[in-house]
Amino acid sequence: MTEPTTTAPTTTATLDALRDGAAIDALRAEFTDAVMVHDFDRLASLFTDDGAVRMPDVHAVAEGRAAIRASVERMQGSWEFFVQVSTPGAVVPDPDDPDAATGRTFLEELGRLRDGTSHRNHGIYHDRYRRTADGWRFAERVYELRYVDDTPLAGTPGLPPSARPLTPAG
Repeated sequence: MTEPTTTAPTTTATLDALRDGAAIDALRAEFTDAVMVHDFDRLASLFTDDGAVRMPDVHAVAEGRAAIRASVERMQGSWEFFVQVSTPGAVVPDPDDPDAATGRTFLEELGRLRDGTSHRNHGIYHDRYRRTADGWRFAERVYELRYVDDTPLAGTPGLPPSARPLTPAG
């Protein structure tokens, strides 16, 4: 005879934690989307007013939405092409503050700079999140490089949709 199984009751706190985790995952995905489509205004809006991006390996710091926007636009302007792929890591709620959490995002990036040099790297964003009236936002992202490869990339950037030849469907 098998024992009956019981499940723990779903609590409001459990549902809130699941909602918060999903919202933070969406925030991290939206960051990568904004980077890839060069939507610098949207990217800056994903941070708290006093949010910061820190990249210690390249001695770069941007604090506040305007500085973050300008910094990312400047960096993106130096690339012939740039691709960022992100994978969400852990999210840890702050036990003392229901409107704060920490987490990590793992990145693979590659691109070619306008000067012809190539760059491929793997890194981690160490994040601090803050719940605001507009939802979860980044309070801070600290970028840690884990691997860098400057070997010239053999591939080429894809053609923009407007430049692709039309092919019959089917």
